[in-house]
Amino acid sequence: METTESAHSHCVLDPGCGAREVFEVVSGRWGPLAIMALKEGKKRHGELRRELEGVSQKMLIQTLRNLERNGLVEREVHPVVPPKVEYSLTPLGASLQPLLEAVCQWSERHLGQVEKARLAAGEGALRCGA
Repeated sequence: METTESAHSHCVLDPGCGAREVFEVVSGRWGPLAIMALKEGKKRHGELRRELEGVSQKMLIQTLRNLERNGLVEREVHPVVPPKVEYSLTPLGASLQPLLEAVCQWSERHLGQVEKARLAAGEGALRCGA
């Protein structure tokens, strides 16, 4: 049963609410990055691993399985030898694109301010390959 947004606008703050688990799936470390990497279309595991520099094979497999289990990513196995597996976004996963794109743009736009705050707090500088 769907609920209105106003009635449960902060449901994710309740540890007993299923929306909190959904929020954690779409806001974890590698999930959003995998979704962003799939925005251009189907990709194989190796392509994703190269694009998501720093992710281990094990973590990428876990992330993709979690996204698939939650209906955000589709895994397609082609019946060839050796097996060919491709991942793509489902319509539900694609619906996250505008939101994640906005977060990416915000991160890039405010990188300098965040870095300044980190340096003031005695933290190391952030690095950017762009």
